[in-house]
Amino acid sequence: MEQEGYYEDVPTDVTIERFSSGPSVVKAFASGDVDVALFGITPAMVLVDKGTNAGILAANSRNGFKIMGTTELADLYEQEGAATFECFEEEQGRKVRFGAPPDGSVPDIVLRYWIQEDLDVGEMDSTINKSKVPPAKAVQTIQSGDIDATIIQEPFATIISQADGFGELAWSGNILDNHPVAVLFANQRVLDDGEVAQSLVEQHVAATEFTGNSPDAAASHAASVIGSGVSEDLATAAVDSKASEFISDPHAITDQAATMGEFVANVGNIEEPVATEDLFAFDPYDAIQ
Repeated sequence: MEQEGYYEDVPTDVTIERFSSGPSVVKAFASGDVDVALFGITPAMVLVDKGTNAGILAANSRNGFKIMGTTELADLYEQEGAATFECFEEEQGRKVRFGAPPDGSVPDIVLRYWIQEDLDVGEMDSTINKSKVPPAKAVQTIQSGDIDATIIQEPFATIISQADGFGELAWSGNILDNHPVAVLFANQRVLDDGEVAQSLVEQHVAATEFTGNSPDAAASHAASVIGSGVSEDLATAAVDSKASEFISDPHAITDQAATMGEFVANVGNIEEPVATEDLFAFDPYDAIQ
């Protein structure tokens, strides 16, 4: 949106601020320092549950994680499937060490769903040994041998896959089909300004279409914004990944949002799943269809 100048068409001044982590942007939104944010759907649930007047204007991405592990673990999973964790513990004398973001984050919820529902091997906490590893540190942590596996988004999944000694166990799109990842989340002040809210959604849709139609250009933009050693070749491979699916339609993620909300409640981050009508603000998207 920024690189192609789409924000310039929004009928108000737009200032862009980047954050180094998900929790930091969530904190900024909660404190009112930002009016609109792109972050995970589960933090959005937590904020609404805590009484923040805000809503999801658009979906942003879905199916966005890969479960990556050592080649040894990936090979074991290919052979044993759901029995992998039990076999690993028998062979190694310890549980599989997983690095993942905090409890209740989107990747944590998908990981829980994989272990408890998809594989049906029991509660996550008794099946694996999970440690809190931010996405940006997952590559270094798995390569140093401190963890055996991680659930990770792009471009980190591609970076891990390109290194010797690591492989893919599963893709989140096969675990919880069409699950949401990030959303376009706006506070009440923006929601009350129908013209601004609708324009933000229009520009998000335009950027989504641009990314789908011009993936190489989108990858180039991503590389220039992310920096930190993300080359254009790496960004192109990451954009081509099945874990890079960008969408806008908020209606496309409501069912799986409800499923994920049950897990967020089970973790204790919210009292009970947030009702769809309280979480989403559909009117601006519907108005442009």
